[in-house]
Amino acid sequence: MIPGIYIPSLCSHPDLVPAGICGICAVEIEGKEELVQACETKVTPGMNIFSKTKRVLDYRKDKLGEILAFHPHACLTCAQREGCSRTQCSSNVKEDERCCVRLGNCELQKAAEYVGIKQDIPGYIPANLPVFEDHPLFTRDYNLCIGCQRCVRICRDVRGVEALKIIELDNGCKIASSIELTLEDSGCRFCTACVEVCPTGALRDKETKKGRKEEILLPCRSGCPANVDIPRYVRLIAQEKFAEANAVIRETVPLPASLGRVCFHPCEDNCRRGQIDQEISICRLKRFVSDEDLGWWREQLKPVDSSGKKVAVIGSGPAGLTAAYFLARKGYAVTVLEALEEQGGMLRTGIPAYRLPKDVLAKEIQEIKDCGVKIETGVKVADSSALLKQGYDAVLVATGNPLAASLRVQGEDLEGVILGLDFLRRVNLGETVPLGEKVAVIGGGNVAVDTARVALRLGARNVEMYCLENEQEMPAWPEEVEMAGKEGVTVHFRKGVASISGDKKASGFFSIEVASFFDEYEKFNPEYIPGTEEPVQADNILVSIGQRSETSVLPGAVEIKSGTTPVAGIFAAGDVATGPSSVIKAIAHTRNVVSEIDRFLGGDGDIKEALVPVTPVNPYIGKDDDFLKRKRHGIMARLWRPVQPGECCPSGESLSMKFFETGLGLDEFMAVDEAARCLQCDLRFAISPAELPPAEDLLGFDAENIASAPDVEGVYQLFDDHKEVMAIAGTSNLRQALVEKMEDGSNAQFFIYEEEPMYTKRESELLQMYLQEHGKLPSGSDDDDLF
Repeated sequence: MIPGIYIPSLCSHPDLVPAGICGICAVEIEGKEELVQACETKVTPGMNIFSKTKRVLDYRKDKLGEILAFHPHACLTCAQREGCSRTQCSSNVKEDERCCVRLGNCELQKAAEYVGIKQDIPGYIPANLPVFEDHPLFTRDYNLCIGCQRCVRICRDVRGVEALKIIELDNGCKIASSIELTLEDSGCRFCTACVEVCPTGALRDKETKKGRKEEILLPCRSGCPANVDIPRYVRLIAQEKFAEANAVIRETVPLPASLGRVCFHPCEDNCRRGQIDQEISICRLKRFVSDEDLGWWREQLKPVDSSGKKVAVIGSGPAGLTAAYFLARKGYAVTVLEALEEQGGMLRTGIPAYRLPKDVLAKEIQEIKDCGVKIETGVKVADSSALLKQGYDAVLVATGNPLAASLRVQGEDLEGVILGLDFLRRVNLGETVPLGEKVAVIGGGNVAVDTARVALRLGARNVEMYCLENEQEMPAWPEEVEMAGKEGVTVHFRKGVASISGDKKASGFFSIEVASFFDEYEKFNPEYIPGTEEPVQADNILVSIGQRSETSVLPGAVEIKSGTTPVAGIFAAGDVATGPSSVIKAIAHTRNVVSEIDRFLGGDGDIKEALVPVTPVNPYIGKDDDFLKRKRHGIMARLWRPVQPGECCPSGESLSMKFFETGLGLDEFMAVDEAARCLQCDLRFAISPAELPPAEDLLGFDAENIASAPDVEGVYQLFDDHKEVMAIAGTSNLRQALVEKMEDGSNAQFFIYEEEPMYTKRESELLQMYLQEHGKLPSGSDDDDLF
């Protein structure tokens, strides 16, 4: 192709060797009688090229006509295609003769609009070729294939997989097909490079919701609250670069070993490999590289200059530790004030050691302290504002949700009724908590499951959970519920507590069946079924139905996104600001608040730190006959069981033996094998975009250009500095409307307009087209109510 000059093509692609298949890139060269294919012709000095002569334009239309003869094109020639709803056809064209769902965002359509379609082009005769909609990730529609061979070439020449080939049909039409009957048997690795380069809807992603491309194609990363670069570190693990993988994780989160054990891994829920068989064990891979850590990441840390400013962080849980680390890396002197005598907040006191061993957490806290963070324990802060008066330049409240919610039923204050969070805190801090043989746990979340499993380890022989939800609705992680069941916990679903019985000491409670737990406004408001009360005997009742924060330390309401409070210099991060969430969500929120604190203190707010240089990814993945045969290395656990009569533990080791870590990590072979299952979805983003016809020339949004606009009816479009549409509006006077926009202080940078007496209809058409392509109206439009 010729730099700076657009020449249409459907088979050419920036990442592929020219193939000269489609013919619509024909140009005329002075001194040559025949037209030549631009994609196959090397430009030499002094060559005179003509790309828009009548002969060239007619030839391109002829070649496009040959392509459209085997492709549905009724919509391309329809006068009403702009603004068409695509749900029904006003011309009653049969559905198999219409264009596909990509109309409006189709490369073939854009090329056809640029080249032009001959008026005498015959109608398309449906070939009724197969349409494969049951494949994972993408749809194959042979009826829409134009034989450009892009998919075949990128699969073979760029990816090195060779899962596709070209076949010729009886009617002479050539289409791309898998080399075997199924993609799986053809060795497809579902990287979807073929989908990315397809100029039609023959290969199209099944996920069709409008939104950012990353959210659709990289749901693991976009699904992670902290936006950890999951594809990158998984690839490094597959390459056996474990230290680098751990460093990539640490660029975003300072507690990878803890997260590798307690994260609820939404990244796995969204993993695209899960649409083929089973998702990648991303959380286990994170744990593997963090457990293998020998400190290489610390060697990559760059020295930071002191800012000369001090920040106090109240609380040493996940939010407090995260804030302390990243603030220290920005040059602030950070002191963490922890009310308890132990460091770690809820990570230390709210999560049992069988899930998060003390030594794992202690190591990560020490690494944060080694970065210059000071942690003081046994310091209760009643007034955050007082810390500003003590010389701190900023204060961050990160106290989490340490208070347990109560049932608010009769008998809750009886002896033997213990709040679950208090119970876990006492046990985790080494206190002996006596329990009877029969224990009832109220609640269905992770804290309730932890409470039940800890009760078993403390000697309770019969532990039963009562939760409002059914098995599918329980907020607790399914794997934790499963482990609890294997250890001996029984769960009763759709059961609430009517009252607690007993005289001074609880002897049980009355359960009651749940009718619903959300009211008409979708607020949590359980309704029970009268007459379904049943007595339940229990020596202890452990209440684990929710958490709440201690807000007295805050000077007022928190603006959640920024973490700011009514007092300048005091911020809040994590669960104390957002309400109960998860460790990874607390970390993610804290990162945003740390940026806000840095800006408040005069910094740039950028807390990103590259520990591993970003290098271009290799697009070649090659053949792998075992790729789809590899089974997931998922959850592995050692089952806890109670000590049997006659068994004994050495003195002093009984408690630690009861709380050994149940979840097992991956070994090196398993980790590499698991990482090799990754589809490497991020490789899609390394594929160059196809060259499209030039967009309409935009005019600078200034007085001179606006003055050149006519005083007639029409529609104008405003664009921002990224040339993204800000507004689309029809008007009875183009120049007057644009002048008013400028006088009103519009931040538009560019504009275009078209004269149109029926401007209301044209405005509606353009808005509908924008809505269909982007899933929303332009940010500056006032017509949301129309759609």
